[in-house]
Amino acid sequence: MIVRPASKSDLPLILGIYNDAVLNTTATWNETPVDLANRKVWFEAWRAAGFPVLVADDNGSVAGYSSFGDFRPFEGYRMTIEHSLYVAADARRKGLGTALLNALIEEARKLGKRAMIGGIDGSNAPSISLHARFGFAEVGRLSGVGVKFGRPLDLVLLQKMLQPEKNGRVS
Repeated sequence: MIVRPASKSDLPLILGIYNDAVLNTTATWNETPVDLANRKVWFEAWRAAGFPVLVADDNGSVAGYSSFGDFRPFEGYRMTIEHSLYVAADARRKGLGTALLNALIEEARKLGKRAMIGGIDGSNAPSISLHARFGFAEVGRLSGVGVKFGRPLDLVLLQKMLQPEKNGRVS
């Protein structure tokens, strides 16, 4: 398995992974599957903005993907990004999330980003644990702010500082 930049030819597999998450998980709180045109627009927008879209390529097949974009659309947040990470159902618990998150953090550092934010369903213990292994800290929990599958969801906000503070430490 290798992590590499996504190409347009990867979009059908990215679409399948995303729509599976929409229909079967709380990794995204969207409830309506999207079509290939939607993923093409998203991909082109991310590329135009200079944001990475990475894929976990497992013997020529996309088994997961990750990306990041602006945390909030205001100039003062330009050094902070929010990321997404999705792994195909049959490829989970095989280290792809670890590889994708590691590569995404490196991309953010190359771009000089200062902080990375993750918004995760509070009941998604595997994702929260993965992020903790990378030094993400829980900085907020918003109770019951989402709804999916007929139940309220808590949003856990996780943060990782990517660049050294003035004292030389990276928190």
